[in-house]
Amino acid sequence: MTSFRGSPENSIEILNIVPLQGPGGIFAPSCEAAISLAVEEINSGTGILGRELRATHIDGGREPGEVALEVSALLATGMVHAITGWHTSAVRRAVTRANTGRVPYLFATDHEGMDDSPPGLFLVGSDPGRQLLPALRWLRREFGARRWAIIGNDYVWPRRTAAVVRAELGERGALSLEQFLPFEKFVPFGADFEEFLSDPRLDRADGVIVLLVGADVARFNRQFARIGRDERQLRVSPAVDDNVLLAGGTAANRNLYVPSSFFVNGPANRERAERYRRLHGDFAPKLTNFSNTEYEAIRTLRAMAGAAGSLDVRRLHAVVDELHSLETPTGAIGFDGNQVLFPSYIARAEGVEFEVLDRICA
Repeated sequence: MTSFRGSPENSIEILNIVPLQGPGGIFAPSCEAAISLAVEEINSGTGILGRELRATHIDGGREPGEVALEVSALLATGMVHAITGWHTSAVRRAVTRANTGRVPYLFATDHEGMDDSPPGLFLVGSDPGRQLLPALRWLRREFGARRWAIIGNDYVWPRRTAAVVRAELGERGALSLEQFLPFEKFVPFGADFEEFLSDPRLDRADGVIVLLVGADVARFNRQFARIGRDERQLRVSPAVDDNVLLAGGTAANRNLYVPSSFFVNGPANRERAERYRRLHGDFAPKLTNFSNTEYEAIRTLRAMAGAAGSLDVRRLHAVVDELHSLETPTGAIGFDGNQVLFPSYIARAEGVEFEVLDRICA
């Protein structure tokens, strides 16, 4: 193992933003555990740029402005070298403004797509064009699902993702968009779903696109199944991981489909899951499709810094733009601009686990 001197001057500090409260709080333990696996593996070698990697976790479940104020204060110390985390797009926007491109910011959550690419921002999660839209096409091909309702929390990611879905469904020809999207509703965090589930417009849909967060997804799934809609309607959601399945319970997850770039039981992922188990033990939070994105963010940061010879934001962007792909000990990492590229798969929930069905995007 490489020996680091243990001083702040010989370390690289990662600021990891995860929700420690609210509906997204169920993801924090597994995200923090996945980060620690990446840190352990990197520090068992040469670190990043020959320096020891450290991670500090802050609460991303607060109001976006409150999170951004803490990020600004920490950046002002000069002791933060990079930012990552699983948190909402509303928090991402606030943190991006606070960062102003000073350090690399690897957003490790699926997102709604970017109108622009702020300096320093690198997107490790996928956008709807690489996950949700291919999943909708697959479900139409396999099950004839053509008409969808949308339920989402009322903030930027669900609303912007719903707009992408509307554009996709609106291209289907002569029938009006209402024929393909008869009902959509956006609700506050923690809301009840009885009004949505009892609306007669929902009966015209083959399935529901679920754009909720964390514990809200689990509650929706329980209510959906309790009234028997899971017997006749599909659900598809990029917002589900193993934590959501466990929180909902086996009975809540029938006919639930999830697109993702990572499922722990995929053939290529079992070795990583075993390394995670060896580090944290059998009773650790499960490595999931969400927490793995945090692991990938640290792996990506190391690859970019190694290629650029620096953590300077301009040099990182330049090397990514020039090379489009970076080699790592565990395989190549591809880029499209500031978007990290991973293949996408679709899985069906089987109780509280996933059965991977197909690859839906290269």
